[in-house]
Amino acid sequence: MSYDAIRKYGIAIILILLIIIFAISSPVFFTIENLFNVLRQISMLGISAVGMIFVILTGGIDLSVGSLMSLANVICAKLMVESGLPPLLAISITLLISCIVGIVNAFFINEMDIPPLITTLGTMTIIRGLSYVLSGGRHIWGFPEGFKLLGQGHIGIIPIPVIIMFLIFIVGWIILYKTTYGRRIYGIGGNEEATRLSGINIKKIKYLVYMSCSLLTGLAGIIMLSRLNTGQPKIGGGYELEVVTAVVLGGVSIFGGVGKLSGVLFGVLIIGILSNGMILLNIMDYYQQIILGLVLLAAVGFDNKISKRDIG
Repeated sequence: MSYDAIRKYGIAIILILLIIIFAISSPVFFTIENLFNVLRQISMLGISAVGMIFVILTGGIDLSVGSLMSLANVICAKLMVESGLPPLLAISITLLISCIVGIVNAFFINEMDIPPLITTLGTMTIIRGLSYVLSGGRHIWGFPEGFKLLGQGHIGIIPIPVIIMFLIFIVGWIILYKTTYGRRIYGIGGNEEATRLSGINIKKIKYLVYMSCSLLTGLAGIIMLSRLNTGQPKIGGGYELEVVTAVVLGGVSIFGGVGKLSGVLFGVLIIGILSNGMILLNIMDYYQQIILGLVLLAAVGFDNKISKRDIG
């Protein structure tokens, strides 16, 4: 197979191979129940990945998404249980706070010239601490019965979180490929200086992409809260690794400016199927983490090779 063919179809081939391997290895894998379970499991990852592609396309990264998922989980739970707010109001406030986190990230990146990696590494640590402070390190439960529908409900046979994920992918596709905003995001990642000289407000777009990433991550945290029916300050541990892996595995260049949302969907599916298959095969969680790390290294390494070849 030629280099161009691998670059174009490699992610789809990997997905098909994984499906074949796990279908042969486990008779449970190809059941309708398990396939819908995989889709439900990846829905939160997919929602955050749509936000992350906006950030990475500009040449940035957001490592705070895992901690933010935990914070959104805890805040929404406390607002409903301790403050007695109705679910819709609690969700709205939580999403607003999530947006503020994105603004804070963008402020330090834009105004203080701190690299995105360092900025979001710092906010990741701060937010993780806040999650434990607000929750006291304890689980929070006792939500209104109707709140369960968001994470556990169905429309027909399709889980509601899966529907939300695909709707967000559709909106993300429209923004990236049918608006000037999307073209500017690609422009910043491709050549930030040239984009600035063309009169584009770089800082404004970066504020928007980091806000979008935090908003969608907050939504993912709320859906996770509804699915588990308990607020947990540690729920987002390692989540940032999965999101970044899914995006880069989907062909989005870690250097910015290159990648498609359709590839990210494939990346999310690969992470979900890989995790589900390893669970069905009774592979220990520690080994799963090792494999996920190796997948990330392979994806970034392949991206690096592609970038050097294209430059050459």
